[in-house]
Amino acid sequence: MSRVQHIDVTEAEADQRLDRWFKNHYPGLSHGQLEKLLRKGEIRVDKKRAKAKDRLEAGQVVRIPPLPDDAFNPNAAKKRPEKEQLTLSDRDIAEIRGMILHMDDDVIVLNKPAGIPVQGGSKQLRHIDGLLDGLRFDYDERPKLTHRLDKDTSGVLVIGRTRQAAKHLTEAFKKRSTRKIYWALVAGVPKPAQATISYNLTKVVTSAGEKVVVDRDGQSAVSDYSVVEVAGTKAAWLALKPLTGRTHQLRVHCAAIETPIVGDGKYGGSEAFLEGVISRNMHLHAREITISHPKGGDLTVVAPLGQHMAATWKLMGFHENDYEDPFEELGF
Repeated sequence: MSRVQHIDVTEAEADQRLDRWFKNHYPGLSHGQLEKLLRKGEIRVDKKRAKAKDRLEAGQVVRIPPLPDDAFNPNAAKKRPEKEQLTLSDRDIAEIRGMILHMDDDVIVLNKPAGIPVQGGSKQLRHIDGLLDGLRFDYDERPKLTHRLDKDTSGVLVIGRTRQAAKHLTEAFKKRSTRKIYWALVAGVPKPAQATISYNLTKVVTSAGEKVVVDRDGQSAVSDYSVVEVAGTKAAWLALKPLTGRTHQLRVHCAAIETPIVGDGKYGGSEAFLEGVISRNMHLHAREITISHPKGGDLTVVAPLGQHMAATWKLMGFHENDYEDPFEELGF
């Protein structure tokens, strides 16, 4: 491509990361080539500099500089030097397959451990996206992410096994027809015991990096919560149901009602850490998801607690298997 182009972001591409958008449009362009163009300011979104991790909105315009001919060739990456390719070891494959909670012809659901990011970045060399080749099995297509979780959040992560299945699942998330339940341990006990949190949120850039804050003029963000059990007045086990899907929504909402998620120093500060032997890791877990299946009907998958949260539950005397969905009972 020998000239500059300007391409509109479609409704179907909304909320997609810029690097993923480029991968779909220009499959032969390597991540390194993309990062170089971004650093030089040759790629812009609505005439502004952009980063690979930026999420696009419908109607935005992406400036595309002249690109090499093989940017359109999906096989170009296979011709690049070996150092640009990620080769999975047997240990990598065993690790990603060990996360599988559910698998059928169209969908794989993982129980993502806390501490591993879903997608890579400049300082993230190991991530779920980079391990997805280990989930090909006998398929020619590479599995595809359909949503994401924060690096330090554990729990259900839905993968499409084919492009068609991934498109269906992604649309289900965008239409907000998907039901998600999270578990969290928070510092303190929120009052009332069941309520809806509705605080608009916006992203800001601080000296410490990007952060989400409560902002009356921000995007609408709504979460239901219910106290499941308490440990005196020190901490509470919450079930959380996000009704919108804003970045860091549950973390900011819990901090905003003065019961930050335990281990979430970014939003809860020192108040987010309990004394004693409670892990300092973040205690937020995507427990359950119900989503429209590509072949029809709904798929429901539940993820057991990860290691550090299971240890905390045991220490607190909470019983994972005694949980009953409070939102159905309350009509939330």
